[in-house]
Amino acid sequence: MPFTKPAWTLRLLNVIGRVELLGYIKFMLRCRILTPERTLCDRTADFVVLTLPDGELGIAPGRAPLVALLGCGELRIRQGEHTERYYLEEGFAEVHENVVSVLTERALPAAELDVEVAAEQLRAAFGRQPRTAEDFAARDAAVAKARAQLRVAQRSKQPVA
Repeated sequence: MPFTKPAWTLRLLNVIGRVELLGYIKFMLRCRILTPERTLCDRTADFVVLTLPDGELGIAPGRAPLVALLGCGELRIRQGEHTERYYLEEGFAEVHENVVSVLTERALPAAELDVEVAAEQLRAAFGRQPRTAEDFAARDAAVAKARAQLRVAQRSKQPVA
């Protein structure tokens, strides 16, 4: 007798994010953003985009295990038509069994960023007068962080296409 339809219907969201519904399997991601103070986000997602030092990395369900160094910039979490944006200041990301864990010193929801404040931070970073090699490195790091924060703040105010 050929197998045409399962005799059971199971609706289950298990720990690794697999949903079995009427015999079909759809994979989902779980995204967690962890800072030393708190867990900022712990939710399911269809797709996650991380900012790395050399570009962006998109993570879909079923991704091979990965550990990555994060750069300053935006993290996007897409669930259906809704996209959440966060600003991250460096850190690490781990992908394992459809769980994306982001460890960072500082993370903010993009909606909490103010474009004017970010622009002022960028002006202040450019206004630093470095005298030593360490001062130049610190100024360059401050400029990179301020630029990333301004970019995320500006994108968060635009409608998502």
